[in-house]
Amino acid sequence: MYTLIAIVALGVLCLIVEIFNGRKAIVPITIVGLLAILGLTATGFNDSADTFNNMIVFDNFATTFSCLFIVLTIFLVALSPNFHEKQITKISDFISIKLFLLSGGVAMVAFGNLSMFFLGIEILSIALYVLAASDRLSIKSNEAGMKYFLMGAFASGFILFGIALIYGATGSFDMATIQEAGSSADVEDWFYIGAILLSIGMLFKVAAAPFHFWAPDVYEGSPALTTALMSTLTKVIAMAAFFKLVGAMNVNLPYSSQTAIIVISILSMTIGNIMALKQTNVKRMLAFSGISHAGFMLMTLLAVTTSAGVLLYYASAYALSGIAAFAVILYVTKDKDNEDIFNFNGLGKTSPVLAGVLTCSLLSMAGIPIFSGFFAKVFLFGQMLNAGHIVLVIVAVVNSIISVGYYFKLILAMYTKEATEEARPVPFVFHAVAVSAIALNIAIGLYPSFLLDLLN
Repeated sequence: MYTLIAIVALGVLCLIVEIFNGRKAIVPITIVGLLAILGLTATGFNDSADTFNNMIVFDNFATTFSCLFIVLTIFLVALSPNFHEKQITKISDFISIKLFLLSGGVAMVAFGNLSMFFLGIEILSIALYVLAASDRLSIKSNEAGMKYFLMGAFASGFILFGIALIYGATGSFDMATIQEAGSSADVEDWFYIGAILLSIGMLFKVAAAPFHFWAPDVYEGSPALTTALMSTLTKVIAMAAFFKLVGAMNVNLPYSSQTAIIVISILSMTIGNIMALKQTNVKRMLAFSGISHAGFMLMTLLAVTTSAGVLLYYASAYALSGIAAFAVILYVTKDKDNEDIFNFNGLGKTSPVLAGVLTCSLLSMAGIPIFSGFFAKVFLFGQMLNAGHIVLVIVAVVNSIISVGYYFKLILAMYTKEATEEARPVPFVFHAVAVSAIALNIAIGLYPSFLLDLLN
């Protein structure tokens, strides 16, 4: 609870600092504040869960994922001043919106009550609608904001209706009460219908097939920093919240739900990877890549009692490589009309450090050793084999091989094509964020037990 209060207070502080014309201090204050909140949150690990009338439950699951969200937000905040330099007078708005979004994300993984879960998801969603349409002079940004708003509202409707049906079947919004009532043999059918509707809404949020159609257009049209936020922070928040929901109700759902998860996972991986092969726009390519990775992360729902550590590890590996990749993309496509692959031609010669970081990020996403993306897939596949899902693992391995095709298309452009423009100075923040994120990615690849053992 104190983590939530501190994040919201920091967001309000950003707005107050702007009133006193302290614009230059906003980002440093925010980063220092987030580091302090990270320390505060981490000290709660292994403590008895604070329940706060069971509205907010900071157990080890909520604590570890909240720490991951805060780390990702620090990187995104650090990139903000350079990205928004033409709108620098509104930097306090952009930073505070990101902080309020973070508070919604923390509520989504620390809820003990479905009303708090819905409050968190709406706080996060409203912040994203604003950020997607924040470039008001861009038709693409306005279109992305409208599409995301309509599809997000549609998904929220499913979630709210599902919550209402679960309440009707159990008589409570409290997750402990719902689990106890739902596990009884005489639970009403409304419970299962509500769980299905709730799952459909969450599948929209994680952009899993066949609920993924909004993602490519919204990712492409949104400002690049917002796309980075959606692709990394928002996706892992939604996946962690979905995992917690399924974990609470897993014992109550019929066995056929496992078949549905397997089908959706296979569809997400296959459609995401095949469609990514055709893309020439990097943001659109990474949107389909994100759909594919959502399919991989959905596999953890097949073993919720044992796969919390694997989900944490996979989400960390994917998000850190995504942050590193987008730090490079923000630099390359700055002041450009598009994010097509030809913009990256010759980057290996004009900016070898950033080209190296982007290469490492893409290799991690593809699952190549020594990066943590490789070990994340190894641990995930091992767990699925132990659970007896051999066909699913075979499909996942084939999809991992397919993904190498479009990742290497970008890598080859950087090292085999002639540069389309002369070398230009790279702001320090791009180097710092890109190198730090990929260094963390490699570090958890070398020491995977650090994250895996936290939730086991």
